[in-house]
Formats: sequence, structure tokens, C-alpha cells
Amino acid sequence: MRSAFAKRESRSGYIFAGPAALFMFALVVYPMAYGIFISTQKTNLIDEWEFVGAKYYLQLISDSEFFSTLGTTGLFAALVVAGNMIIGLLLAVIVNQKIPLANFFKVILMLPWLFPETVVGLIWKWIFSPLFGLLNHALMSFNLIETETDILGRENTAFAGVVFVCIWKGYPIVMLMMMAGMKNIPQERYEAASIDGANKWQQFRHITIPGLRPIILVAVILETAWWFKHFTIIWLMTGGGPAGRTEVVSIEIYLQAFTNFNFGRAAAESVIILLILLVASFIYSRVLRDESE
Repeated sequence: MRSAFAKRESRSGYIFAGPAALFMFALVVYPMAYGIFISTQKTNLIDEWEFVGAKYYLQLISDSEFFSTLGTTGLFAALVVAGNMIIGLLLAVIVNQKIPLANFFKVILMLPWLFPETVVGLIWKWIFSPLFGLLNHALMSFNLIETETDILGRENTAFAGVVFVCIWKGYPIVMLMMMAGMKNIPQERYEAASIDGANKWQQFRHITIPGLRPIILVAVILETAWWFKHFTIIWLMTGGGPAGRTEVVSIEIYLQAFTNFNFGRAAAESVIILLILLVASFIYSRVLRDESE
């Protein structure tokens, strides 16, 4: 009877897990495997299929422009993730205090995250416009500049402008995660620390940060994966220009696939990005776990 019951329980587990497994296979495993397959082919995805093996990977390894694009992407992702984490954490600490209209400020601070990325990119492109943008108008009104400045058209300012907009768009989700994490930190710890004479900074450093470490790990991994492969805002604001100053690897993949129709090389670039993000996630988890231990 025990053996029959165990078999019945095992079958029930497979029955309940089966649909989820099929769903994951259809949405994750199959597209990933198909992308790896395309990276070994010279193809137009219709009637031309020529096996080329690791040809595109070898090309990318020796392509200095690809490494330059990776460098731009890494710098962009690092700045945006750092900005989101710092601003999101600080705002979460502030709005988590007992201050008047705290809920109102929470709603206001969450608004950038609610806007679609397409809307964000177009709005800020209009704000930065040298002809009718609000930013140039404000700077000239305060006599900070004498002539209109094309922020997105200049190499030394376009990158900074894109990073700023992406931080403005991305910090609310980090703030929300940190606020949720703070709710799980027992209030008794702060009360005990206050009795022992710890000031606000010491409480933040020795109670809040350690208590948020699991949340910080998840946030950093998700933020890195999201912004390292980001496309929409950068494409709408600069299209990768000027002179490739804001061309990140997602734009390079898009151009290879849908402008040059080199789908095999684009797929190979995507696989390399996947490997980079897997390595980054592993490093994050090891570093933060070792610190907690």
C-alpha cells in the first residue's frame, strides 16, 4: 500500500509540474536553443541555411569595434545600476520615515516607472531638444548658457544625457524593492540600537544594509541584466549616435539583424551577452553571499 501510495504521489507531482515545465520549455529553453542554433548558421531565416560553425564567434573575438561596443555597454549599465541602487535606496529610507504626506510622495516618486519606455524616450528627447526643448529654455532663462546646446547631438554630453534618463526611469522599482525589504526588518532592532546610543547612520549601516542584503542581491542582478541589454530609450533618443558614442550592444545586434540581415552574427552576439550576464550574476551572488557569511 505504501508503494502504491508513493507511486500515485509521484504521478500527481509530474501531472501538476508538467504544464509549468512545458510552459518554461516553450518560452525559455526552445528560444534559447534556437538562438544558439542560428548563431552557427549563415541564414536569412527563410530558405538559406548554411552551417558555419563558430565562424561568427571567432569574428567577434577579433573585432575591436565589438569590444568597444561592449565597453560602452558595460559603462552604461554600471552607471545606471549604481545610480538606481543609490537613489532608490536613499529615497526608500526617506519615505519609510514617519513624515507628513509620505504616501503622496511614494506615489509621485513611482510615476517614472509607470510611464512606458517609448513615452519616456520621446519626452526626454523633446526636453533636450536644442530648438524647442524645455531644458535649453530654462538654462537660457537663468543665463547659464548663451546659445542653444544640442545635448543629444554632442559626443561629450549625449552619453550622460541617456544615462540620466535611464536612471530617472529605473530608480522607482529599486525603491519599491527596498521599501518592501525594510518592512521585514524587525523594528525592535532599531529600538535596541537607539537605546545603546547608535545614531541614524550607524543604524542604517549595521541594521538596514545587512537586513537588505538579499534584496540588494536580487535587485543588482535584475538591474544589470535589464540595463546591459537595454534598447528602447537609447534607440529613441540617439539611435546609437552621435558617432557611435551611445551605441550599446543591443543596438549593434538590432542593426546586424534588421539592417545588415546578418542573423547569424546577431545571434552569436546575443549568446555572448547571455554568457556575460550569467558570469556577472554568479559573481554578484558569490560576493554578496560571502559578505553575509
